[in-house]
Amino acid sequence: MRHAVVTGVSKGLGESIAKILMESGIHVTGISRSRQAQLADVAAENNVTYQHYACDLGDLAATEQTFQQISEALFLQEPDTVYLINNAAVLEPIDQSMNTSSADVAYHIQVNTTAPMVLTNLFLKKAAEHDVRFIGTTITSGAAERPMYGWSAYCSSKASINMYTKTAALEQDELKTDSKVIAFSPGVMDTQMQERIRNSNKDAFREVEQFRKYKEQNKLNDTEVVGGVLVDILTDETNIENGKIYRVTDYL
Repeated sequence: MRHAVVTGVSKGLGESIAKILMESGIHVTGISRSRQAQLADVAAENNVTYQHYACDLGDLAATEQTFQQISEALFLQEPDTVYLINNAAVLEPIDQSMNTSSADVAYHIQVNTTAPMVLTNLFLKKAAEHDVRFIGTTITSGAAERPMYGWSAYCSSKASINMYTKTAALEQDELKTDSKVIAFSPGVMDTQMQERIRNSNKDAFREVEQFRKYKEQNKLNDTEVVGGVLVDILTDETNIENGKIYRVTDYL
């Protein structure tokens, strides 16, 4: 039995990933603040299970409690493989660094960096205890590799995820476990996040016009296509490269 846990399943890439996983015969647990009712229908159509947990990943205590519950129930089922897809993320605050509030920065780092690290750490430990193969991924961004005016929080949070991925993978390699940790950069997609980017103030985000052109020139990838690429990578267990930062542009 294979089981996947996906954060941010209520819309966009997370919803697409959850659907494709279930269509591939993989049981899914979804985490988001709001429920996506159609995912239960997809599960029924494909004879797999889908369970949803409501959780704000910006709340560390709630996140730890929710994932303790999920992991305990999941590993009791003695799965062959467990996947964790840390998809949930926030973009805000979008502004010059000196204008961002402490509270906004703290919440951003909690959702984009702390939560994925905490969740991956928890699942790595559970997988080792139960001798189960674990493959974890976090959605990263090209913004992790270059500074972007107005995106100091986002660039920093994604850059930290890339280094965490490489470090956690190094540990698993040296421990000679069956667990692997990767990151995946999905490129520009047609999502609500992209819509928010296009509505940014140019004084806050200097590259806003370029992102508006992506939409005008039909250069935004469909989340179903991008999700399919990621699921293909994750389910190719023998060839997946531990610690690699995968990029959708290498496949599309």
